[in-house]
Amino acid sequence: MSKIPVSVTMLVKNAEKYLHKVLATLDRFDEIILLDNGSTDSTLAIAEQFENVRIHFHEFNGFGPMKNLAASFARNDWIINIDSDEVFPADLVEEISQLDFADINKVYAISRINHYRGKPIKTCGWYPDYVKRLYHRTQVNFNDKQVHEGLEMPKHVELVKLTHTFNHYSFDSAVGLINKMQQYTSLFAEQQKFRKRASIGAAIGHGISAFFKNYILKRGFLSGTDGFVISFANASGAYYKYVKLAEANQALTTSLIITTYNRPDALQLVLNSVLAQRVLPDEVIVADDGSTDETKAVIDAFSARCPVPVKHAWQPDDGFRLAESRNRALAMATSDYIVIIDGDMVMHPEFIADHKKAAKRGVYIQGGRIVLPEQKTAELLTALDRYRPLKWYEKGLEKRFEKRFSAIHCPLLAHFLLNKEKRYAYKNIRGCNMAFFREDALAINGFNNAFVGWGREDSEFVARFFNNGGKIATIKFAAIAYHLWHNEAERASLPENDRLLENAMKNGIIRAENGVAEIHKNDE
Repeated sequence: MSKIPVSVTMLVKNAEKYLHKVLATLDRFDEIILLDNGSTDSTLAIAEQFENVRIHFHEFNGFGPMKNLAASFARNDWIINIDSDEVFPADLVEEISQLDFADINKVYAISRINHYRGKPIKTCGWYPDYVKRLYHRTQVNFNDKQVHEGLEMPKHVELVKLTHTFNHYSFDSAVGLINKMQQYTSLFAEQQKFRKRASIGAAIGHGISAFFKNYILKRGFLSGTDGFVISFANASGAYYKYVKLAEANQALTTSLIITTYNRPDALQLVLNSVLAQRVLPDEVIVADDGSTDETKAVIDAFSARCPVPVKHAWQPDDGFRLAESRNRALAMATSDYIVIIDGDMVMHPEFIADHKKAAKRGVYIQGGRIVLPEQKTAELLTALDRYRPLKWYEKGLEKRFEKRFSAIHCPLLAHFLLNKEKRYAYKNIRGCNMAFFREDALAINGFNNAFVGWGREDSEFVARFFNNGGKIATIKFAAIAYHLWHNEAERASLPENDRLLENAMKNGIIRAENGVAEIHKNDE
């Protein structure tokens, strides 16, 4: 009997229990690629008993990458991926042998019957369970996810469901459920770290929802105690993956960049608000566009009493060069996440904590401001030696109700609004309160040093951020900052800056020709 021109791929580690039975049912396939990632039992000895088995070794680096690596070792382009506890019956193998392998634009899904303690389970969302397994590697591959990986199917590839099923001996006991939960939740947290927001509240919600879905909606109660155990394990997995993710996200380090130019009194108030933060940044960098020694004295005094490192990124006074000034600070930054404010933005005590909660890779966070009237600003500037928290309801803050309303600190509402992520949305872009991942900024070479004079350097940065696949989210009712009054800046350079912005938007420019990398080069 001729061999089926398909390569079986299988990831294994200590898979001795079912491996002989699994491999014995696959003798009609041309070859079986076993990719081992550290077996210490008799797995390899069992595999060596089968002539069509070829063994390779690689340390585990995620399910998606491992499955693609296994496929790369195959001599056939048709690949079927199987787990080491999945047994193919003869009628399924026969059905596969009759397929038209000349048509490479198909992916075949197979229904599996999942077992718990040796019994088939058709509740708890375990049935029906069609899994995409048979594919042509020139057309389809797995994604690179650490866990919950899947085949990425182009639009021209058709999905076909096979008739016969196979048995999946998922778990022999609750120990298996718990072990898999631990592995998968840890991989999920690693995979989604800084890419997905999480909290203990979200973890509780996901856990309760998962139990209700599995035990009630998916009729887990019909499977007796096994149904309850499975449903509870699924709920625990949903809960712990978000707990682990929340803890992983808390490892985020933050650099606070404060831009300034010859306004030491305002800078003093801003630095006072740094010390009032419930969660301090990991470092403070003052981006100075050429201030005099009076500003340096303020920074030095602050550095002496600040519990985190303070850096002074100074450049000569050669006109309004805010973009270059920010780049100098960005070049000094060592943290994961960058929060930038102007040197006249007095922060709410939860400002840094709010920005850390909002952080997400590939998303530019736009914060707001409450503009203080001239009289209130003058009042605050009479007490430079202390921080006075402002209240949204106090007199003299803001006459317009909608602006005063935005000064209310409401994390729950802020979290809801953050989920509205957009691309190519340029309304209300302001550099006075913004945040992003350092890696995302370096990918577009930071700000554009070609900007001289007031205006549009922040919008052009965001345009290139969008062109690189990024999104924007607005943080409201959190990350609150009060903008001290000042005269409007001169806008003579606006026409040229508008031209630079339009060029980035129309031509899809991603990297600035003269950006943060050039700051590094010039400083060497």
